[in-house]
Amino acid sequence: MTSARRTLPDHTTARDTGHVPALDGLRGVAVLGVLLFHSDLLVGGFLGVDLFFVLSGYLITGALLREIAGRGGVSLAAFWSRRARRLLPALAAVLVVVPVAVLAVGSPQEQATTRADGPWVQLNLLNWHLLAQEASYWQRFGAERPFGHLWSIAVEEQFYLVWPVLLLGVAAVARRGGPRAGTSIAVLAPALAIGSLALMIMLFDPADPTRVYTGTDTRAFSLLLGAFSATPVARAAVARTAAHRGGTSAAAATAVLAVALGVSWALVDGQQAPGLFTGLLFAHALASAALISLCVHQPDRLVARALAMAPLRYLGRISYSLYLWHWPVLVLLSAQRTGLDGPVVTALGWLVSMALAVATTHLIEDPIRFRADWARGRSGALACAAVMACLALWWPVLEWVAPGPAPVDVSRLG
Repeated sequence: MTSARRTLPDHTTARDTGHVPALDGLRGVAVLGVLLFHSDLLVGGFLGVDLFFVLSGYLITGALLREIAGRGGVSLAAFWSRRARRLLPALAAVLVVVPVAVLAVGSPQEQATTRADGPWVQLNLLNWHLLAQEASYWQRFGAERPFGHLWSIAVEEQFYLVWPVLLLGVAAVARRGGPRAGTSIAVLAPALAIGSLALMIMLFDPADPTRVYTGTDTRAFSLLLGAFSATPVARAAVARTAAHRGGTSAAAATAVLAVALGVSWALVDGQQAPGLFTGLLFAHALASAALISLCVHQPDRLVARALAMAPLRYLGRISYSLYLWHWPVLVLLSAQRTGLDGPVVTALGWLVSMALAVATTHLIEDPIRFRADWARGRSGALACAAVMACLALWWPVLEWVAPGPAPVDVSRLG
């Protein structure tokens, strides 16, 4: 787990280890696409989730490879502690507030599914629970599932649990004279990504592609392609491209990729595009990974500068909380419930979602993530355990407060 070597991997630059504003902007674009999709305003906006996955794979793997280069290994406890500080506080707030709101104004069906889905959200297994319930993604999980969108958070969390362990094993082999960790990951990540694509093609059901769209095994390729783009091998290839002809070729490629992704979001209907699940979704993830890498290496070019604009960056900053809140808000502030029509109810849902996301980011996420000393080390682990225990007790309390409907005695019918 430790090593005297402190150098960074080959081809690592300051912008690889520092903050890249364009990536914040890409987060903003991703969450905006999802909001437009769930508001029935952008048919391919669901691809924003794919962009989130690729970004996560890139950023997490880059950080882990830098840790391996500096320490010779990965501290799993430290990694998972950072992930808990980043993800758990806002999620816990949503898991407490949304059921209360559903209890106040939701239908009996919404109350029942919220109580049933909540524990699986807490366990980061919601995608598998929804698949077991045969809940179709392409029906937006039905208006009765306020937590339905959190399947993607479960996929990312499962990746965060497994991927660092694999990298730790790779680092251990490298210390014993095997291939360098970065080079090994550059082989492992695309190999696993191709395996994930093969599973998607084999398991694809044209009648309802939900299984391959929300399954961790069949969606892992997006995260893995992002991981590959963070390796020294991929960074070296991008650096050579960025240096060719003074960077004009790379700048043109970046613009083409951005336009191609935009067109796909505008035109691709997931339920009516079977090719999406036999290669096009993989191609979208690959294009997203290339766009991310080029923006990192050419932050002063047009596309990266456009993505680094302040509104998009701020949207990216609050994107996690905004993603958590937006679907429950849209469900509970539906046209049927509010009596409002079309653009008015959509605008209301967006305003409430944004307000909740801003408040959660600045009052919960950022203080705990950056400034709370008690959230680190042993006290942080105890706080995390306490939150998880309280949430585990929360679901029986909800069941007691709002029990499900009494069963019907069919023996008396007729």
